[in-house]
Amino acid sequence: MAEEQNKLDQVDNAEEPIAVELAKKQREVSISQFFERNRHLLGFDNKRKALLTTIKEAVDNSLDACEEADILPEVSVEVIEMSENRFKVIVEDNGPGIVKKQIPHIFARLLYGSKFFKLSQSRGQQGIGISASVMYAQLTTGKAARIISKIDPKHPAHFYELKIDTQKNKPEIVKEEVIEWEKEHGTKVELDLEGSYQKGDQSIDQYLKQTAIVNPHITLIYQPPKGEQLIFARATDSMPKKPVEIKPHPYGVEIGRLMNMLKWTESRTLQSFLMNEFSRVGSGTAKQICENAALLPKTKPHSVSREMAESLLKGINGTKIISPPTDCISPLGAELLEKGLRKEVNAEFYAASTRPPNVYRGNPFVVEVACAYGGEQPAEQSITLYRFANRVPLLYQQGACSVTKSVLTTNWRSYGLSQSSGALPAGPLTLVVHLASVWVPYTSESKEAIAHYPEIIKEIKLALQECGRKLGLYIHKKKRIQDESKKRDYIEIYIPHISDALKDIIDLKVSQKDRVEKLLKNILEKKRGKLEEIRIDNPEYDKEFAKIGKKEKVKEKKEEGEKKKEA
Repeated sequence: MAEEQNKLDQVDNAEEPIAVELAKKQREVSISQFFERNRHLLGFDNKRKALLTTIKEAVDNSLDACEEADILPEVSVEVIEMSENRFKVIVEDNGPGIVKKQIPHIFARLLYGSKFFKLSQSRGQQGIGISASVMYAQLTTGKAARIISKIDPKHPAHFYELKIDTQKNKPEIVKEEVIEWEKEHGTKVELDLEGSYQKGDQSIDQYLKQTAIVNPHITLIYQPPKGEQLIFARATDSMPKKPVEIKPHPYGVEIGRLMNMLKWTESRTLQSFLMNEFSRVGSGTAKQICENAALLPKTKPHSVSREMAESLLKGINGTKIISPPTDCISPLGAELLEKGLRKEVNAEFYAASTRPPNVYRGNPFVVEVACAYGGEQPAEQSITLYRFANRVPLLYQQGACSVTKSVLTTNWRSYGLSQSSGALPAGPLTLVVHLASVWVPYTSESKEAIAHYPEIIKEIKLALQECGRKLGLYIHKKKRIQDESKKRDYIEIYIPHISDALKDIIDLKVSQKDRVEKLLKNILEKKRGKLEEIRIDNPEYDKEFAKIGKKEKVKEKKEEGEKKKEA
């Protein structure tokens, strides 16, 4: 007994195992603390980009709010240089405003918002953007964000000074008061932050210009730190179609998500679960899914095991289900996209194309492409490529984007442009590619590039080819007319000499020389044909385009058939 007691005493006196010491150091990390250390994931990895990202997030929120409330957006952006590498950013809109109790949470709490949970097109997705900008401003200057919001002329305006408690991911209210504000409704955000202002391809100026192109219904007023005020006027008073929220499509669900849905559903039977939780599933389709899964329609969802969920997933994939509805997305349409491009890019030829809706992972999406050729654009450089997702310009990570990959792998030589292998085509062309979807698959939280989904790349390429065919016809026709004009110029050089020779040969009078030259020009016109004008609304042009379009479609169907056979 004494020996056993000694052993127990030795164990008590011994040092604790290292695992116990390590366990004491482990604790929960709040989302704010994570992004505080990893702010580069949100687009705050350098001062120039941080300034742009802050403005982008504020403007995106303003446009989303205005469109949800059916208000034609008027957004003003002011950037004031306070000192070296320090700026004050002021973004003001005429939107519906924000109710008092939500202001601190929207601006000073990460991962807080309404857009994450609904399947409909919107600029924001995760509830991170504007609160991340507030956090960056707080980290770099120590100053609180200042917000004014008013929801109605009858209601007062509320003013807040806010910071983020990064330990708890909660808003810290520095100041709160009711103030007088002349606007009937709207929101104003003011932030002090470290930044760097430069003009160029990835600048605030370029972001706002591209925003005006893909949002022709907005008015943007921009006061840069240096220079005169810029106004991007709206090109149309028509508001974009408001997207409708939908439920997920069965084809896009994965087993883990399906099991969670079965666990939390309020439906009492498997059949009602399929009908209530998914889009495009009626009673007949639900019964067919259950039959294909070898499960009873009256099975209780909470009693479905993992093996049964696997069978249900196989039953879903083995059932023909209608594609998801497309009223949840709001593409611009070819006409409005072209209007926006005409407003900001001076060119001689414009074309636009909108693809029919398609699906990736059960999420509907639409691809739109527009191009502007010629004018004052440089001919010897690579084309200008503008990428957009849900009406938001994508200025960074161009090489990592599926849009760029689609452009690079399209044969632009057949459309009259020069192109080196693995490079963007060269020529006086601005190309706009817009993806509208209920959930854009970005490559990172900073929302700068679109992931390489095969379905998305295929649709982008088809839209590029549609625009390319129109562009190719214009370029080839223009080249033919230019060549013909050169030939005529050469012939016309010799007409005076021919008239001189005829004067000597047939002894013409000097007074008849002008008449002879006129007759020779008439013969030239008759033999060579009239020098035609390049007009896109020309019926002959439309016929030619229709022929080429039919050939391309036949080729596409043939390629798809061959791929299906291989599969």
